[in-house]
Amino acid sequence: MNSPLLTNRTFDEIAVGDSAIVERTVESDVTSEGDHAFSARDFVREVIARAIWSAASAADGGRPPAGATIYLGQELKFHKPVAPGDTITATVSVIEKRTDKQIVVLDTRCMNQRGEEVLSGLATVITRFERVEWPHAVLPSLIAAAAQHQDQFDTIVADAKRSPPLKVAVIHPCSPETIRAAAEIRDEGLLDPVLVGPEAKIRAAAAEAGVALDGFEIVCAEHSHAAAELGVGLAVAGKVAILMKGSLHSDELMGAVVAPSSGLRTERRISHAYVMDVPAYPKLLVVTDAAINIAPTLEQKRDICQNAVDLLHLLGNLEPRVAVLAAVETVNGKMPATLDAAALTVMAARGQITGARVDGPLAFDNAISLDAARTKGIVSPVAGQADILLVPDLEAGNMLAKQLLYFAGADAAGLVLGARVPIILTSRSDSLKVRIASAALAKLMAARRSAQGLPCQ
Repeated sequence: MNSPLLTNRTFDEIAVGDSAIVERTVESDVTSEGDHAFSARDFVREVIARAIWSAASAADGGRPPAGATIYLGQELKFHKPVAPGDTITATVSVIEKRTDKQIVVLDTRCMNQRGEEVLSGLATVITRFERVEWPHAVLPSLIAAAAQHQDQFDTIVADAKRSPPLKVAVIHPCSPETIRAAAEIRDEGLLDPVLVGPEAKIRAAAAEAGVALDGFEIVCAEHSHAAAELGVGLAVAGKVAILMKGSLHSDELMGAVVAPSSGLRTERRISHAYVMDVPAYPKLLVVTDAAINIAPTLEQKRDICQNAVDLLHLLGNLEPRVAVLAAVETVNGKMPATLDAAALTVMAARGQITGARVDGPLAFDNAISLDAARTKGIVSPVAGQADILLVPDLEAGNMLAKQLLYFAGADAAGLVLGARVPIILTSRSDSLKVRIASAALAKLMAARRSAQGLPCQ
């Protein structure tokens, strides 16, 4: 049976005040297994659908009044969770027309069956002057992929739990958030935290967090700088296998790690890797470096690349595909990122980067989409199948990672690589799931390097 055809309303037929409504019921299969685990401290203690599902409903509602549109932007605010069985009514209203560029501004709102607003925002689109028809599609491919997504971190956490906990020095855990994080990774059976910092501040933070410190080892340090140096010393002495940032600034901890006398430095450049679980992507995706190296040189990019490759080797991916990103997929002498990308590709072919397939320059779309690569005629062992995205600089990496987090609903576990022990850089905004995944990654890395008789790098 052929699907019914949809037809648009042209720009001239659209008027300010026009609106359209679509109603959908959330099915149980649009949630992911990772949404089912909650702690007693979680604000929402029920199974929830991914927020992007509501956004898809709002976008779908926009088709009748506008139709055949090109999206320029969508602002979204998520007000309440959406659970399986909820009926969501999406209303899209035309609030502005800009004749010079055929732009229509739409107000988008979603309400649940109790009359509560769960989403609101503005969409800006370009509409057509001519009439067109197109077949009805139930869900865009990316939304369908997200609905079918299986949590990529589950296997990592399960693997990490199979071995006894390793000691981790939590540096300056003097806030309720960091004390809770230490308790969570201990309660999950992943790591055995050693709290390094001013004891009075640690106990005050624990009292505020409602966490009992029974069973925690506390190593006293006068202040955050001393705590960082002491934690590094514990790692060098083999008394802890992992370092974890507490409530001090990342620069302060990393300054102690990279100090000439620290004993944790190796010949490899230290770098950061986000290991990302992106609902619309079928496998883990590493973005590096988005946190430490501001404007890395070619040689530093080689180390950043090798650090990420070695990490994926430890996770069982023995030949990861590395896409060296740039704005375009061809070498341009006026764009240094493309020159570095081409050089890194040759370096991998000559054995200066080992254990991976490396190709670049590749634009982001060509790196993660086979269709985009085919459209541009790109023949590459990496294009459309990247495991690692090597970014040109920190600013590009940071923006890319945060766009995946906030627009694509990704989860990102983060590790510092290149030192003799893995380092967990936590953030107050990290979810419990991300903190657990970061701890699991660090444990697997430390345990498997130790089993091979090697330092961390």
